[in-house]
Amino acid sequence: MRSVRVPSPETIAHELRFPEGPAFAPDGSLWCVEFHGGSLRCWRGGESTQSATGGEPNGAAVDRAGRVWFCDAGLCAIRRFDPRTDALETMANQIDGRPLRRPNDLAFDSAGNLVFTCPGDSRREPTGEVCCLSPDGEVSRVAGELYFPNGLAFTPDGGELVVAETYRQRLWRGEWDAARRLWRNPHVWATGLDGAPGPDGMAFADDGSLFVAVYGAGIIARVDHRGSTVERLATGGRCPTNCALDPSGVLGLVVTEAERGELLSMPDIRVGPALFHRTDEKA
Repeated sequence: MRSVRVPSPETIAHELRFPEGPAFAPDGSLWCVEFHGGSLRCWRGGESTQSATGGEPNGAAVDRAGRVWFCDAGLCAIRRFDPRTDALETMANQIDGRPLRRPNDLAFDSAGNLVFTCPGDSRREPTGEVCCLSPDGEVSRVAGELYFPNGLAFTPDGGELVVAETYRQRLWRGEWDAARRLWRNPHVWATGLDGAPGPDGMAFADDGSLFVAVYGAGIIARVDHRGSTVERLATGGRCPTNCALDPSGVLGLVVTEAERGELLSMPDIRVGPALFHRTDEKA
C-alpha cells in the first residue's frame, strides 16, 4: 500500500453538523446533508441555502429533475425534496410490513431503481440489509446478514454494485441485475480498509477506480479494479463520511468530513464521475 498523500484540500464550507452524502445536481449545484443538523445544504452560484428536514438525513442522490432523494435515519424513511417548491415527501418507509432499519446511503442505477443500505443496529450482529425502491414504489430486499452496510456505488457501466460493510472493514462486489433488481454473486472484493470503524461512502470514477471514505482513518482510499488500495488521500480530519466527483471537473473530488464539520474540495483529482440519475420525471 502506498503512503498517504496530502493533497491540500480546499474548504468549501465549515461548521457543518456531521455532513454526509455530497451529490451534484444536473444544474451543477452541490448538495450535502447535515445528520446532526437535520438539514439539506446547497451551494449554487456562490450562494448557500439550507432546508430543514425534521429528521436525521444521511446519504443523498439527485434525480434528473433536480430533486434530492435522501435517507432519513431518524424517521426510518427514504424521502425526497424538491428545491423548486420546498416540498418534502416520504417515498418509502416500510419493507415487508415493518419499518426500514435506519436507512444510511443510496444510489440510483441506470434503470431508475434506488438502492439503499439499512444498517439498523448491526454493529455487533449481522442484521444489516440492502434494499431497493423501484420506480413504481415497490421496496424489496437485495441482501442481508451484514455488519453495518453503509456506502454503496455502481460501477461505471452499471453492471456491478459495491457495498461497504463498515464494521468488517471490507467492500462487497457483485453483479447487478437492474431489470430484476437482484444482486448476483456478491463476494468480498476489498479488505484492509481499517479505520474506526472503516469504509463509509464512496464514488466510482469513469476509469473504474473507486474512491472510498474511510471513517476514523482520516483518508480517502483509491481502490483499483482488483480491489487493491493504490492511493490514500489525507482529509485533515479523522472522519470523512462520503465523497463525490464534480462532473464539471472544477472541484475535483468533494469530501464531507464530520470531525471538523467541513465540506472539502480536492481540485487536483480530475478523474470524471460515473453517475446515474433517476430517469422518471413524475411529480
